[in-house]
Amino acid sequence: MHTTRTALRHDGRRMHPYFMLWLAGLLLAAALLPVQAEASAATAETRYVAVNGDRIAYRSLGKGSPILLANRMRGTLDTWDPLFLDSLAQQHRVITVDYPGVGYSSGKLPDDMGQVADFLRGFADAVKLDRFAVLGWSWGGMASQALLLQAPQRVTHAILVGTNPPGPIERPIQQVFIERAIKPVNDLADDEVLFFEPKSAFSRAAAKASHGRIYARPGVTSKIPATMEQFQVYFKAGTGFRDDVAGRREQLIRSRTPMLILCGDNDPSTAGQNWFPLMGQLANAQLIMYAETGHGPQHQYPELSAEYIDRFLARAQR
Repeated sequence: MHTTRTALRHDGRRMHPYFMLWLAGLLLAAALLPVQAEASAATAETRYVAVNGDRIAYRSLGKGSPILLANRMRGTLDTWDPLFLDSLAQQHRVITVDYPGVGYSSGKLPDDMGQVADFLRGFADAVKLDRFAVLGWSWGGMASQALLLQAPQRVTHAILVGTNPPGPIERPIQQVFIERAIKPVNDLADDEVLFFEPKSAFSRAAAKASHGRIYARPGVTSKIPATMEQFQVYFKAGTGFRDDVAGRREQLIRSRTPMLILCGDNDPSTAGQNWFPLMGQLANAQLIMYAETGHGPQHQYPELSAEYIDRFLARAQR
């Protein structure tokens, strides 16, 4: 006599052997399905939203608490170091955006930092960000300061990278930076001067590695602003921020928004030393200065910078 072996279900009843075979086949088929990889900085889709009638380009990667990145002068979606973005995205949702009239976005770039902050707030509305951290590099760091003062209830934290505070500064931009910054196209040698410390072999090696990661994407230079007319818009907004008619310097001193300031000790554009007079006055700020580093500390130290930012966001409170 043959007996048929059956398995017990969780309720004590037996499952038919053919059902068991079907279930095993189903599980095997599911296991063989291709696993969809998480988007990286190199593969993230360029998406578009409407902000004030303009078609605005952005990319989003990672999951977790959101960080909105505000870019430097002439920066586009393509010019962030991918390793820095991917490192940040391990713990957070990272959103990069092109300003109006820059990169992949339509429209016209504002020449006033208050208007740039308005744009960032409108963009946050369009992508349904309620409360978020903002990370601003250089020109974008100035816009981020304007934003955190305009919308303190929405900006939870501010990470200010290679940028200046509003108002008077002790170390102005150097001519060597201006000469390289206004070239229509920048090469590796320019990047060493603009964003790194060319006197340091370590920094030059970091520049080469970062440059290689950024320009691995085809067509990067085709989207970078390259005309003097475009540069003048950036300059006007930056000059207005420094003149500080709006009184942002005093407002920043009184702000309780946690601020992390990342800078290099040899920044020829927005010297980190310009923050020193404020560090005894800012109510809720931390400053990290990297040695042998220039205007792009997060590109010289992408993973370390992401680690500092992650710890800051986790622990810094109003």
